[in-house]
Amino acid sequence: EVQLQASGGGLVQAGGSLRLSCAASGLRFDDYAIGWFRQTPGKEREGVSCISSSRSSGSTYYRDSVKGRFTISRDNAKKTAYLQMNSLKPEDTAVYYCAALGLSIGSMCLEPSMDYWGKGTLVTVSS
Repeated sequence: EVQLQASGGGLVQAGGSLRLSCAASGLRFDDYAIGWFRQTPGKEREGVSCISSSRSSGSTYYRDSVKGRFTISRDNAKKTAYLQMNSLKPEDTAVYYCAALGLSIGSMCLEPSMDYWGKGTLVTVSS
C-alpha cells in the first residue's frame, strides 16, 4: 500500500518560515516525481512546487507566486521530500498536500493529476 504522509504545518506569522515533510512508503520513491499542492475552501487544488524523479535529474518547478520563497528537495535514501517555505504570506494559508506521479514530463507534476495523494497538513499564516 502506497502511503504519503505530509507533516510540518502550523501557525506562523507573516514573514516566517516552515518546512513541510512528505514521507513515502510502498513505492519506489526514486522513480516518482513528488509534488506539493495546496487548497483553500471553495478553491481548486493548485500545484505549488514539484521535483522530478531521480531519472529526470530531480528538476524542480514552482508556481510563480512562490518562486524565490519556497524550495523543494528530496532525500531518496529517506524516501522523504521537503518544502522549505520562507517569507510566508497570509495568502499562503491553505491545506498543503504532497503527491506522487510515476510518469512525469517537464512540469506535469504541477498538475493535480497525480497517482498518489497524502493527507494534508494545514499551514496558517497570520498577518
